[in-house]
Amino acid sequence: GEFTRRAFLNDKMDLAQAEGVADLIDAASEAAARSAARSLSGEFSQAVTALAHDVVALRTLVEATLDFPEEEIEFLQRAGAVERLAALRERLAQLQSRAQQGAVLREGLTVVLAGRPNVGKSSLLNALAGEEVALVTPVAGTTRDRLQQRITLDGVPLNIVDTAGLRATDDMVEGLGVARARDAIARADVVLHLYDGGVGITDDDRAIDAELAPLRARRVPVLAVWNKCDLAPAPASMDVAVSARQHINLPQLKQQLLHVAGWQPGQEDVFMARTRHLQALAQAAAHLQAAHEVAEQGDRALELFAEELRLAHQQLMGITGAFSADDLLGEIFSRFCIGK
Repeated sequence: GEFTRRAFLNDKMDLAQAEGVADLIDAASEAAARSAARSLSGEFSQAVTALAHDVVALRTLVEATLDFPEEEIEFLQRAGAVERLAALRERLAQLQSRAQQGAVLREGLTVVLAGRPNVGKSSLLNALAGEEVALVTPVAGTTRDRLQQRITLDGVPLNIVDTAGLRATDDMVEGLGVARARDAIARADVVLHLYDGGVGITDDDRAIDAELAPLRARRVPVLAVWNKCDLAPAPASMDVAVSARQHINLPQLKQQLLHVAGWQPGQEDVFMARTRHLQALAQAAAHLQAAHEVAEQGDRALELFAEELRLAHQQLMGITGAFSADDLLGEIFSRFCIGK
């Protein structure tokens, strides 16, 4: 990224645009490429800069009220300030939504198939992948290690991970596979807990469901998937019913995956966003929320109000590189791995 770094240092592009170059190179789908191109063209930066400009404009009025209290001019009316702040928060929320969509396109999602042995996890992996990537046999415990396949749904890259069936075992090799399965589940963005429609809900299923409770507490989506729905109807507690072997309801499962991931199909105005962008937007939102709470205290808290606006502005401008430490710049440009 030497040439891109020079372009940034010479004000030919801002930091978000420079990151867009790398994201365009690494784009895993057409939708991701369009999103990266949108960031590279400066749309993301312009939206952030415009919002930051309006935050400064409001802060200017607050500072004027603080600096010239003896003037008869009413620089800032409380009702007007609250209204303008509410508008800023709404714009920031919309920007966060578009950036979050771009982050899904860039990072993709890791979807882990979990459940007891022989519920059809490998069959579902094959069905989603559209090819035979996993060995399927009637023997319980055939899958003994993680098997990963990358697919794309509506432009969103998904890493589907097949795992060993969760059960107590004396087999050392299978035991290692079960341990790796639990490790994969702990790192998942989404978990599909499969149930066997030909057998029904067992005590082992209930134990696995309880084991997944901490993930739900961390807001990791866990979908209850009733497999082999051609053998028995799904209970009301299931999120979706499919037949991996007969390819029944697979489109519904795919839509459920995109829904829990927060993806909104058909959006054409998303920005390619990175984790640091989302963190900066979240911090800016927190400071504007704090400013709103301070505003409720009246004029006696104007200094705190101005400070929260300053901090929100700083977070926003950090996205474009106006406030960036040298170590952050070095980290970003060191990740360019193709050309200059």
